[in-house]
Amino acid sequence: MAVGDVTRVVAGAPALAAAASARPAKSQGPSFGDVFRDALAQATSLQRDADRAIGELARGGPTSLHDTMLALAQADRSFDLMMQVRNKIVEAYEEVLRMRV
Repeated sequence: MAVGDVTRVVAGAPALAAAASARPAKSQGPSFGDVFRDALAQATSLQRDADRAIGELARGGPTSLHDTMLALAQADRSFDLMMQVRNKIVEAYEEVLRMRV
């Protein structure tokens, strides 16, 4: 870090302190819980679609092997993503528990 960078950081400290002490504005967008709930519902829907495609393929229905494999891949990717988000939430929770007050 150069001397000019340090000067800018120190000069910006009062503005950062004022921003940190100000009450946060209420968010107008959806909450994290709403977004997570929607993503979980979508992952569940993709899993049901994959199960349905497997059943149709096994019964000799109108679905093709290609469509079934695509549905399975989408459900798998969605599940993997949800597991990664879950793991990050658990890590953050454990980090908060380790904090000293």
